[in-house]
Amino acid sequence: MLGLAITEHLYPRLAAERYGAGRLTKIRAQTVSGVACRGVAERIGVPERLAAAAPAGMTADGLKETERVLASIMEAVIGACHLHHGFAATAAAVVEAFEPEIAAALDHPIDFKSALQERLAQRGEIIAYTVTAEEGPPHERVFEVAACLGALPIGTGRGQSKKAAEQEAARAALTLLDVDTDVVQDGV
Repeated sequence: MLGLAITEHLYPRLAAERYGAGRLTKIRAQTVSGVACRGVAERIGVPERLAAAAPAGMTADGLKETERVLASIMEAVIGACHLHHGFAATAAAVVEAFEPEIAAALDHPIDFKSALQERLAQRGEIIAYTVTAEEGPPHERVFEVAACLGALPIGTGRGQSKKAAEQEAARAALTLLDVDTDVVQDGV
């Protein structure tokens, strides 16, 4: 429901000739990512409501800080709203709640993995990502990923998801290759 609502909002409003289907897909993905869902959840008070709803003697402190939990709760709330209020009303509320994330994705698209892949493809090289470490309990997992050319690591990154760690590894690899990551972030 989240992805559909954002897609329905974005695609008709953006000039396909200016953005291209691939870039529009990346903007949509950034807008509905776990990071974006966490931001919306925090902005609308989900962590506080989660803490207030915790059964007596239990604490939600660890869970309300976790991106994965907050993103899952946001998706569940959106799904419940869809069942109760229907698609049109829920989609309008989703677009309103995610407006800052939509604006950020349009103004500053972040896709270091694609930029690295495109850079290396020009040289006939292929990048692979390998999880090198996982730390923490399942609800607070931190991943470390290496971006590798063959067996040679050219960048490492850490994140609360494998995707986030891969983006950081790609950013580090681009820095090593002397690519201006600010330009990549701005989508130029």
